[in-house]
Amino acid sequence: MNANNTASIFCITNQKGGVGKTTTAINLAAALAALDKRVLLIDLDPQGNATMGSGVDKNAADVNLYQVLLGEAGIAQARVKSEAGGYDVLPSNRELSGAEIDLIEMDDRERQLKNAIAQIADDYDFVLIDCPPTLSLLTLNGLSSAHGVIIPMQCEYFALEGLSDLVNTIKRVYNNLNPDLRLIGLLRVMFDARVTLQQQVSAQIVSHFGDRVFETIVPRNVRLAEAPSHGLPGIVYDKSSRGAKAYVEFGNELIRRVKKEALRLQARPRI
Repeated sequence: MNANNTASIFCITNQKGGVGKTTTAINLAAALAALDKRVLLIDLDPQGNATMGSGVDKNAADVNLYQVLLGEAGIAQARVKSEAGGYDVLPSNRELSGAEIDLIEMDDRERQLKNAIAQIADDYDFVLIDCPPTLSLLTLNGLSSAHGVIIPMQCEYFALEGLSDLVNTIKRVYNNLNPDLRLIGLLRVMFDARVTLQQQVSAQIVSHFGDRVFETIVPRNVRLAEAPSHGLPGIVYDKSSRGAKAYVEFGNELIRRVKKEALRLQARPRI
């Protein structure tokens, strides 16, 4: 994690779809903003769900993440305010799909997003990157930019198999592209304590990953699922819901981890 006074940059990713990744990105951004942190949410998925779920029309912006990745615009020109969530959004839409092809011809193609973020890092406490659910050039740009990875996951059998693949991907990016990259933690989402299998898988995750599993558990919650259709983060749509309270708790836990890691880095002896 980052020990300097610039933003802590985290990818929110899982190579398995439908695990609450974008829900986590949106609600964590809103939770951190509610806790008086300056937040930028980068929508790195061409579907643009994080953009729309933040109350931003993904097709209305003249400049978006596509132009930023190609070096045609800076983040400062492209970012828009999520009035509902209280954070900034770097929007995307289907146009971003073309970036995969355009980036191939570029030098330093895996670090285009990293270079763009460097220009505005001092403006924020947290930059959250919502990655697509595939290992693509877009995802590599996200992982190459970040200090750490947050993995939302459901406590189901097949999730464990996918988790192993994702951890191996993080290791490869660490070794080849980004020596700052760390696994920050695993967030258990859509959790139903009544299901014995979910309790068993949760225990397995904690046994294997230890303190890299966040203490916060986000329950399966209808209000969180309803919120995007209203263009609102769940913690704004119904702040009294169990899901909303869990994401605020998660925001607090992440802030504590960042502070703890910063203190640890500062305490390391200088060579």
